[in-house]
Amino acid sequence: MANLIDLKSNTPRPRHPEKQGRPDTPLMRKPDWIRVKAPTSQGYAETRAIVKSKGLVTVCEEAGCPNIGECWDKKHATMMILGDVCTRACSFCNVATGKPKPGVDSDEPRRVGEAVAEMGLSHVVITSVDRDDLEDGGAVHFVHTIQSIRACAPGATIEILTPDFLRKDGWETRVIDAKPDVFNHNLETVPRLYLSIRPGARYFHSLRLLQKVKDRDPSQFTKSGLMVGLGETREEVMQVMDDMRSAGVDFITIGQYLQPTRKHAAIDRFVTPDEFRSYEEIARAKGFLMVSASPLTRSSHHAGEDFAQLRAAREALIAARK
Repeated sequence: MANLIDLKSNTPRPRHPEKQGRPDTPLMRKPDWIRVKAPTSQGYAETRAIVKSKGLVTVCEEAGCPNIGECWDKKHATMMILGDVCTRACSFCNVATGKPKPGVDSDEPRRVGEAVAEMGLSHVVITSVDRDDLEDGGAVHFVHTIQSIRACAPGATIEILTPDFLRKDGWETRVIDAKPDVFNHNLETVPRLYLSIRPGARYFHSLRLLQKVKDRDPSQFTKSGLMVGLGETREEVMQVMDDMRSAGVDFITIGQYLQPTRKHAAIDRFVTPDEFRSYEEIARAKGFLMVSASPLTRSSHHAGEDFAQLRAAREALIAARK
């Protein structure tokens, strides 16, 4: 999801022509409930040093996540593999888009595993850019990264946030079979807005990907997220919840969309904390094992604590059925 504070340098970054061509849209003033302080803690500095020493990319920085100060203070960083240039041009995302360097960095999985061990993480989130240029969409690289983390930090649980593997002829099954503890793929928005917000993706393909995880490995937790404030209606959000539940999704995250720059999709409105609480109540009533809904909710925010609650909720459900 998009940024609140700019944590990157002023160096121009490659942009997809579709993004370059968008007219400027005004940046709405943020309400008090969505403001955060710039990161300054010692823990933040230590995490940043580890990430840089391993030559790694994090979505925390690339997407300008507003929670970076809080998460990095606890040495929780979401690694972004497969480079820092995405082949898609989603209008909500602040990750650079364009033509990536050919191939993949075959040493990256090793460095990710070492960083996880050095940070002492008990739960790690791994995401990536979209790599439509690769035959497997980066699936094998995900597998190697999962294997490296298990070798370097065998006690850590692993959550992956994957691309959609659109038109990749079943390569996603390799990732499912690597058995991450949580398989996350974000639907991002309601179907009506896909053409303008997520033009390179297909809503029902993403939904089928989540369903495929459950069909192939029912024990694997699945997770998906939505941004709100893009012009969706309450009824559309509830329909997406129903679609997720039909696909067996265990965990839903709902957060406020924040416009990264004037070149990105405009915010339609700021959703109030009361509305987020209402979405949480509705999602729990629909049967999700875990729900995180707030203005600053992001896919990997509090991921470790949320995973512990998710696992406990499943155990409680199993016990209640006996």
